[in-house]
Amino acid sequence: MSEHGTNHIKANQKFHGGEPMNTRLSLSVCIITLDEERNLPRCLRSVDGLANEIVVVDSGSRDRTRQIAAAAGARVVEQAFLGHVKQKQTALDLASETWVLSLDADEWLDEGLRSEIADTLTPSPPEEIAGYEVNRQPYYLGRWIHHSGWYPEWKIRLVRREHAHWAGFDPHDRLEVRGAVRRLSGRLRHFPHVDLSDHAATINRYTDIITGHWRPTGILRAIAGIVLEPPLVFLQKYILQGGFRDGVQGFIISAMTSFYFFLRYAKLWEREHGGGAPAED
Repeated sequence: MSEHGTNHIKANQKFHGGEPMNTRLSLSVCIITLDEERNLPRCLRSVDGLANEIVVVDSGSRDRTRQIAAAAGARVVEQAFLGHVKQKQTALDLASETWVLSLDADEWLDEGLRSEIADTLTPSPPEEIAGYEVNRQPYYLGRWIHHSGWYPEWKIRLVRREHAHWAGFDPHDRLEVRGAVRRLSGRLRHFPHVDLSDHAATINRYTDIITGHWRPTGILRAIAGIVLEPPLVFLQKYILQGGFRDGVQGFIISAMTSFYFFLRYAKLWEREHGGGAPAED
């Protein structure tokens, strides 16, 4: 994000309580990547000196992602993409430390969360605690988002390795644990989209994935999804979840989320009733 909001975002420093951190934790950091040379350095800086191990599972990057990871001391494993859930489970299975912090390459720890993780894992938490939720905050089109259904967004990301597994349906994965879950107060920063074109491309890609494994729903359900859900989603995001308080960005988020719901049902209708070339005259 050096090109976006440089004055708003500072790289994490290798300090804890004002002093350099020299003791690494019994912690593995797991990251999956594909062409992330823009985002990965920021992510790696935020955990530098914090963990005993960084595992990067790369699915065929054509840029400098693997070199950047290796230069930062990460163990880089190449794995053809298996889907979001299985790819992240692969990374989790490769981890060797007691605790695992799972990050996307476009995420990073703020200074508060970094210090809190160090405090939490020193000494190790009680055995009954299996994981911690963190609050993810996105930076979108030049501003931090505080509403719009994008924030607060609590996600389990710090887990006791032997009690955790990845679940959900691609592309919407989630990390689950067996045991008690607590919350950390620091923020997990997130830079989800470079610009609107990137956001639109993500929506197109994700709706392809979702409709690819949906079962047929019938034409009435598809049409209801096309006609009814988009305006309801917009009202939910913009009014009920306070998108109007995020300015123009909040309006755009609400509109793009509405379009996401429209497009997935439109693609489902197309798959079942639409497609095909025109018949010859």
